[in-house]
Amino acid sequence: MSQTTPAQSQENEATETYGTASLAGTDLRVKPVGQWRPSYLRALRAGDYDGWAAGVLHEDDVATFVEADATFDEINAFVTAAMESTGEAPGKSGGRSTSSRSTRKR
Repeated sequence: MSQTTPAQSQENEATETYGTASLAGTDLRVKPVGQWRPSYLRALRAGDYDGWAAGVLHEDDVATFVEADATFDEINAFVTAAMESTGEAPGKSGGRSTSSRSTRKR
């Protein structure tokens, strides 16, 4: 059995807990949607993109996001890619889907 070096452990941790999405040609690490707090989504809906980024991005990537000074179109594309990379499509509810079978008694 091989031992994992500290650098490999850090790399494994980074790739296991974050998805990635590209903004202005730079890949940024994003927490899985299931780890986002309601306050992050409120910030996103209110147009507080810097506040949203501080909550959902890896702490080392927040400054890069802010410095990119992206357009609304670029930010919207980034948010969509971030959600998809972490397993959730925008607008997709985590709620139960409707059954294709009728539940009406016959």
